[in-house]
Amino acid sequence: MEKLERLDASLDRNGLETVWLVRPNSYAWLTGGSAVVDRESDLGVAAVGYDGDEVTLLTNTIEADRLEAEELPDLDRDAVRVETFPWHERSLVEAIAERTDGPAAADVDVPGLDRVDPATLRQPLTETDRERYRDLGRETAAAVEAVCRELEPEDAEHEVSAALSVALSARGIEAPVVLVGGAERAQAYRHYTPTDARLGGYALVSVTAQRHGLHASCTRAVAFDPPSWLAERHAAAARVEATALAATREAATEGGTAGDVFAAIQEAYADLGHEGEWRHHHQGGAAGFAGREWIATPDHEAPVEAPMAYAWNPTVQGAKSEGTVLVSEDEVEPLTDTGGWPTESVRAVGYDLELERPAVLGLEEE
Repeated sequence: MEKLERLDASLDRNGLETVWLVRPNSYAWLTGGSAVVDRESDLGVAAVGYDGDEVTLLTNTIEADRLEAEELPDLDRDAVRVETFPWHERSLVEAIAERTDGPAAADVDVPGLDRVDPATLRQPLTETDRERYRDLGRETAAAVEAVCRELEPEDAEHEVSAALSVALSARGIEAPVVLVGGAERAQAYRHYTPTDARLGGYALVSVTAQRHGLHASCTRAVAFDPPSWLAERHAAAARVEATALAATREAATEGGTAGDVFAAIQEAYADLGHEGEWRHHHQGGAAGFAGREWIATPDHEAPVEAPMAYAWNPTVQGAKSEGTVLVSEDEVEPLTDTGGWPTESVRAVGYDLELERPAVLGLEEE
């Protein structure tokens, strides 16, 4: 299994005997399952440990039977050792510390253990993860687009948010981020958390959706009686997104960094007449087993990996272009795409790349 090979390499590289994955997205990365019960907690109800020979599932006595039966889909259950502790006697972190001898690390603070950065283990994506991502991206976009096609100017933002959550849940997809901005609030704020405001002249709808630990982000715009500037600003944001993707592909093939991609984004904004617009909102970055494995900033030294998912989300006041895209050394493959939404062809600034990106529904008919 490729992921166990990565853990073997990490153990050797850091002189460790055991590594513990405790965070819910780390658990999902290795097992393909979920250890989440309380979504307000930073930790799940189980951890998985690896010592170079076998995987250990450690959880309390409440959860063991369910997790072993239902939440280890990517592992050979017969090869996983299950260890439990009484739920009322200690915490998961305390149980890890109690059971660990020798040099070890975890992805959370555990007394006596080093820290490991799980994001470095999760990149690049494995073939299994890429196939799951394609399904997740397509179904996320389908849910969002189905809701967006039914929108009316009189709809309240929070009503649209509820509909999005239901549409995603019906596909077995969770939605840690749901943003809905009507004409007034989409212009005022880059994170348009839904309120009881009516949509009005147009709407921006953005989600980050999760299944099997993988995260897909996308935005759609719908116009009813839009401002005259919406088409130009949307097109500019889409060109910046295309530029980011072209720069990502180049960085992945040439050993570039997140900072290199960010520099291309800055230049694209300036060339399109929106210099400094990047200061008002983060521009996105690598996606995977987190909404963003990293968010690009100026001079950010994170390596750009391939094959890897990226979700860039440039904004020009009142407009936004965002999708999750699989970037390999020779291909840019949109994942949050159904083939049923109107698109517009956009060209990257300063790169030989032209992509079809989602258009504003309603404007393409004018």
